[in-house]
Amino acid sequence: MLVEEKTDQYRKTKSRYCTGRLAESFLDLGSMPLANSFLEGSAAGEKEFTCPLSLTGCPTCGLVQLTHVVPPELMFSNYLYVSSTTETFRRHFAEYAKRAKSHLLKEGPPWLAVDMGSNDGLLLACYQKEGLTAVGVEPASNLSREANERGQTTINDYFSVRTVQKILKDFGPADIVSGNNVFAHIDDIHDVLWNVTNLLDGKGLFVIEFPYLVTMVEELLFDMIYHEHLSYIAAGPLQAVLARFGLEIFEIEKVPTHGGSLRVFIQKKGGGRTPSPVVLALIEEESRKGYGSIALYREFAKRVYAVRGELVDFVGNMKTQGTSLSGYGAAAKANTLINFCGLTSKQIDYIVDDNPLKQNMLTPGARIPVVSGKHLFEKPTDVVIIFAWNFALEIVKKLEPLKQKGVRFITPLPKPRFL
Repeated sequence: MLVEEKTDQYRKTKSRYCTGRLAESFLDLGSMPLANSFLEGSAAGEKEFTCPLSLTGCPTCGLVQLTHVVPPELMFSNYLYVSSTTETFRRHFAEYAKRAKSHLLKEGPPWLAVDMGSNDGLLLACYQKEGLTAVGVEPASNLSREANERGQTTINDYFSVRTVQKILKDFGPADIVSGNNVFAHIDDIHDVLWNVTNLLDGKGLFVIEFPYLVTMVEELLFDMIYHEHLSYIAAGPLQAVLARFGLEIFEIEKVPTHGGSLRVFIQKKGGGRTPSPVVLALIEEESRKGYGSIALYREFAKRVYAVRGELVDFVGNMKTQGTSLSGYGAAAKANTLINFCGLTSKQIDYIVDDNPLKQNMLTPGARIPVVSGKHLFEKPTDVVIIFAWNFALEIVKKLEPLKQKGVRFITPLPKPRFL
C-alpha cells in the first residue's frame, strides 16, 4: 500500500468546472485500490497501488468531485469493463442511438457520429444500424483493437486535439458527439468541451449520459464512487460549465441505468432546437432541495457510514449462522462496496461475473476469486449478494433454477434486502 505522501501529488484543490477552491472532504471511503485493476492469481501476494477515495464540493459552482485524481494511464490503458456483457445494456444502447438520431436536424444521410470512450464498440454498432457513419475514440488498446476487428472504426487514443483533427481530416464535422458514462471520468473538462465545439457541426448535437448526483444521494448508491468517476454531476453545475463554451442543454431525460442517470442533449447556442422546459425545472428542483449545500452532503455521509454498519452486521450474522455467501457482478461498484466494508474471501467465497476478461482473476483489495456462472451452478452458496444490483432482475431470471433449489438472493443497497 502506498503511503499518503506518495498520493498527495494527485490531490485537487480547485473545481474542474469553475476553478473555485474546493471545500474540505465530506465523505471519506478510505484509501482504496483502483476498482477495475483486477489481479492475476500469481500476483495475490503483491502490494497494490491505492489512493484516497473521498468526495468534496465546490462552494462556487456546486460541482461534487473526488479529492484525488489518479492519472488516466493507470486506469484505462488496459480496461476490463465491456459494455456488451448484459442484455440490458445492449437494449439500452440501441434505444440511445435511436434517440440521438431523432434529434438530428441536418438532412441525410450521410451523418457522422463520434463516440468518445467507445469501449468495445457497442454504441458504434447501434449507430451503424441506424444508418450513421460511426467512429469511436477509446484509450484502452485491448478494447479498441477488438472493436476494429468487429468493423467498428475506433481510434486508440484520448479525445484530444490530435484526435479531433484526425477525425475532421478523414470524416469531416460530426453530427453527433456522444460520451456515455465517460463525461464524469474526465479531469480536464475544459479541454474536452473545446474539442467538442471544434468537432461538432453547427446543427449537430452533443449527448452525454452519467449517473445522476441527486439519485446517488437520495438512494444511497455510494458504490458509484470510485477513482474513475471524477465528477458527480447535477444539471445546474453542468449547464454553467457548458455555457462557457457556447453550448446549451436543450433536453434532459432520466434513464434507469446505474440506478438512475441523466441523458443530456446539448447543442451550440443557436443550433436550431428550442430548449425544453424540463431543463430549467430540473435545475430549479436541485436548488430547492439544497444541492450545493455542504449540510446536505454531510448528512449523506452520515447515512453512508450507517449503511456500512448495517451491511457488515448482516454479513457477520449470516456467517455466524453458517450461511455461505457468494457475489454476482465483479463490477467497479462492487469493489468499492466490498473494500469500504472490509469484506474478504473469508466472508464472500467467490464472485461470479459474465465478463470472461475478469474470470479467473482476483478482485482488487479484497482478493476474492472471480469465476464464471458455471461455477455458481456447480458449487452454489446459500446466499448470493447481487453486487451488480442495476441488473438484478436480469440476473435473478437467469438464476431461477438455483432459486428453485433454495438459493436466496439479496441486493446490498440502500440496505440489505432479500429478493
